[in-house]
Amino acid sequence: MEPNGSDRTDEGVERTLAEVGPRLRAARLERGVTLSALAEATGISVSTLSRLESGQRRATLELLLPLARAHQMPLDELVGAPEVGDPRVRAVPRKMEHMTVLPLTRQPGALQAYKMIIEPGKPCDGQRTHEGYEWIYVLSGRLRLLLADKDLVMRAGEAAEFDTRLPHWFGPADDAPVEVLSLFGRQGERMHVRARPASR
Repeated sequence: MEPNGSDRTDEGVERTLAEVGPRLRAARLERGVTLSALAEATGISVSTLSRLESGQRRATLELLLPLARAHQMPLDELVGAPEVGDPRVRAVPRKMEHMTVLPLTRQPGALQAYKMIIEPGKPCDGQRTHEGYEWIYVLSGRLRLLLADKDLVMRAGEAAEFDTRLPHWFGPADDAPVEVLSLFGRQGERMHVRARPASR
């Protein structure tokens, strides 16, 4: 049977805690400090320190904080906290007829972001509908948006949001490519743009 997420998390915590003792011992030996001297500096008994280093005593925050101060080490370094993963999204473009799509989100979920480069010549082959809610922002060029009975032309810096159950289509408004940022969410979920332009 595959372990569930909680079991894997518990195993990770136990493994991290098991590594604290050797890290404490290595930090003390690197500084050339005896258990007695460390006990005097931290107020933690020699027996407790010895049991911590040997793994016989479970590390707690109350014990680790004075030890981190005594060893002049960040707490996360002392306990071996995992490094933060690389946050950069390495987008792999998907090329389709008249369009290149770059996904800007890595994880599946309620909200997905895309950059789309739409080449001129994309035919208006009818408006379509589907579940969801879309927010689009024109980065460069001019975008033609057909939304139900509306026929709109959007320029760089303009944005629109709409329920995708409404018939819609968009593409270049002229003979030049248009670049668009698209945020797509599930049905009933509206996009919230918190940044507001400064009032003049």
